[in-house]
Amino acid sequence: MIGTVILMIVIGLFAGIAGAILGLGGGIIVTPILTLACHLDIKYAIGASVIVVIATSSGSTIAYLRDEVLNLRVAMFLEIATTIGAVSGALLTGILEPKYLYILFGLLLLFSSFNMARKLMNKNKSNLSNKNDKIAQKMRLNGSYYDKAEHKQIDYKVENIPGGLSVMFGAGLASGLLGIGSGAFKVIAMDTFMKMPLKPSSATSNLMMGVTAAASATVYFFNGSILPYIAVPLALGILVGATIGSRIMQILPARWIRICFVPILLYIGISMVIKGF
Repeated sequence: MIGTVILMIVIGLFAGIAGAILGLGGGIIVTPILTLACHLDIKYAIGASVIVVIATSSGSTIAYLRDEVLNLRVAMFLEIATTIGAVSGALLTGILEPKYLYILFGLLLLFSSFNMARKLMNKNKSNLSNKNDKIAQKMRLNGSYYDKAEHKQIDYKVENIPGGLSVMFGAGLASGLLGIGSGAFKVIAMDTFMKMPLKPSSATSNLMMGVTAAASATVYFFNGSILPYIAVPLALGILVGATIGSRIMQILPARWIRICFVPILLYIGISMVIKGF
């Protein structure tokens, strides 16, 4: 039992660091490790991953809020679309054929990984938007943050709000209908469609995932999917890891975050397409 607790803390520490840096919540890391390496039933692995997402969000959001990296107004605005999508997905369970959604969302992730790789190739080209989006201005969604890697204040403008809302609705739909994490979709909506810098996108995604996961945690708790001896040490490790990861992310060049993010998007995208077929 003590060995299991120590192992869970170590796994949580690693997942917390990676999740905070990439804005993926850590669930994508924990679930394969628990099922494949620890031979835990998928039901309990998913229950643990919900706790993982909440812990990652809690540990990293505090630091991101204090350092003003995440965009709180964007998070709250986009969370509306995610919540509506999640409720719609839950209601449509058993009506829509899941395999088509797996293929659709898998192709979206593959497109996004290609788009991120293209941004990596354009080393000298700025990815920041110069457009004055009327909706963004009216909702005061444009933001600013201090990049510790570049040692300068970066002001950015948000654009294509309908596109971002559509992807967020799709992310919620996927979560509610397919039971998958949607951290990758949240980052894609902000980075690819709304032209936000990657660091605020990742930080904002961390906050949003915690809100989404907290809404579903009660269901997993009451159906017995959350095992305390697994979830508690995982959460402890993740809280520490997420705090460390939030510090690393701020001093890490955005280019290196993209280099880490592209293969993960490819892996998730290919896995979803294969599962669909």
